[in-house]
Amino acid sequence: MAVAAVTQFQADVTIHLHRNDLPDGLSFGPMVAVDTETMGLNPHRDRLCLVQLSAGDGIAHLVQILPQALGGHGTDCPNLKRMLADPGVVKLFHFARFDVAVLTKTLGVRVAPVRCTKIASKLVRTFTDRHGLKELCRDLIGVELAKHQQTSDWGAPELLPEQLAYAASDVLHLHALWARLEALLRREGRLALAESCFAFLPDRAALDLLGYEEPDLFAH
Repeated sequence: MAVAAVTQFQADVTIHLHRNDLPDGLSFGPMVAVDTETMGLNPHRDRLCLVQLSAGDGIAHLVQILPQALGGHGTDCPNLKRMLADPGVVKLFHFARFDVAVLTKTLGVRVAPVRCTKIASKLVRTFTDRHGLKELCRDLIGVELAKHQQTSDWGAPELLPEQLAYAASDVLHLHALWARLEALLRREGRLALAESCFAFLPDRAALDLLGYEEPDLFAH
């Protein structure tokens, strides 16, 4: 477990790339932004390649999950697993349903408690159907995200600087987004409803892993 690279791609942003696990003793405080990069969108088929984390302080920690065939430790990442399962740390996602499912399937941990900026947006920004991270960052905090690397090969043993910058950008702004969305949820009287949705997300992910994406268990 070692820091493979430290990159500064903006004056106020630093990226730490770790191979196989987080370093010992690293703390993200009471809320950590989390995202994943995978080989595809099927948790049963497509392997987890990268887990991105940030405390919202302009620093992104990227954990590269390398299989043993590529010289890695596979899913032997105890520090990462411990943090994701820690009930005292809120995990903040955008589209938590997918990320929680792939982390649960790959690492065998229940990821909770969670918050999701996409669900929050759908609850309070009912005047639009644009709830992607790119749109939220632009509309709510005035940040333009580049998405050119979204469909690149995340399974490569050596990731490009452009990939690292893209991956980091998906977590660096989530704390600021959540602050805006939480204020909107309070304003519209929907925070309690949102909290109930967030509490259900780990179970929704478990249902997806059992094959209940379609037909939806709740469809009538």
